[in-house]
Amino acid sequence: MELIIQQAVNGLALGGTYALIALGLAIVFSILGFINLAHGELLTIAGYTMFLLLGTGIPFPARVLVAVLFAGIAAVLMERIGFRPFRGSAGVTLLLTSYAISTSLQVVFLNLIDPRGKSVQVPAYLNTLLNLGPVSIGLKQGLSVVASVGMLVALSLFLRKTRMGASIRAAAQDFQITRLMGIPANRVVSMVFLISGILAGIAGVLWVSQRSTVDPAMGFTPVLKGFVASIVGGLGSLPGAVVAGFLLGFIEIMVEAFLPADAQVYREGVVWFLVILALLFRPQGLLGEAKE
Repeated sequence: MELIIQQAVNGLALGGTYALIALGLAIVFSILGFINLAHGELLTIAGYTMFLLLGTGIPFPARVLVAVLFAGIAAVLMERIGFRPFRGSAGVTLLLTSYAISTSLQVVFLNLIDPRGKSVQVPAYLNTLLNLGPVSIGLKQGLSVVASVGMLVALSLFLRKTRMGASIRAAAQDFQITRLMGIPANRVVSMVFLISGILAGIAGVLWVSQRSTVDPAMGFTPVLKGFVASIVGGLGSLPGAVVAGFLLGFIEIMVEAFLPADAQVYREGVVWFLVILALLFRPQGLLGEAKE
């Protein structure tokens, strides 16, 4: 029983990172109606920022803040340069644009930094184990859970308690009508991408902290899982994205822990099979598609 609880905690820790990524994807989809495939490169930008700040003497918390800030700024620039000229186009056009941006950024990372992985050291205290009764959880993993839940709460409060949040919710319901009502569309979209970039930056820091390396293609796998979580949770549903992110991490860890050794080669297939089953029973997503 203790083993099951321990693996469940590990699954929730991994799911926290997926949830942050899914949350960033979902908020962009809720406004513009497309999945930003370049979201993974925002994680990579946060990771490379942490790598480039190594040896500068800047304290680790400050490096984290700078990495998250750079990811947020990169997301805003991505929208201004890459997506704004195509605003109003079909969703598939924006999707292909995001793929082009993703590929271009990976080429930049490959040529200007290094195609090989770079080691990113984190403070030793992040490897501390926290004993919670019969189970243990690493401080890094615990922070992942806290960050995802905390960002969902903070984002929910922002959307419901501020004027800009109300504008974003109105834009999510009907973007064209919102523009006709005089709400500044460019400002709303830029804020949405800033939020998405900050979420990606936090997820990138957590991902790099857990794997201790960063490479040009680092963002591909986690953003794929975040994309799946955003679909399973209900496209555009922020709480659904978080719930599905935790669920996906939980399934992934439990399958890896309890699948027989000779069947481990099929573990990814088993995970995706379970995801497909979830979609068969809840095609509208766990919490349904967002209504606003």
